[in-house]
Amino acid sequence: MFCRPNVVAPIVHPPKCCVQHHVQATIVPHIHPSHTTHVNHHIYQHQHYFPHTESAVNEVANQHFFCPGPGPMPFGF
Repeated sequence: MFCRPNVVAPIVHPPKCCVQHHVQATIVPHIHPSHTTHVNHHIYQHQHYFPHTESAVNEVANQHFFCPGPGPMPFGF
């Protein structure tokens, strides 16, 4: 006798959303001519780094089923 397993409807979870921002810098030269004034600018550029790693996990599972046939039951069933 074969018994079909019960199968229920899948549970669909909401997606995890990630946002990636891509920035392209554009240089706009501004020239301020003067014959008497010299302006020197110094800018601090703060660079932030966010290292990210990824990994993968492979899992394996085993199931053992004892399917008795006609005759005496094995293992004391």
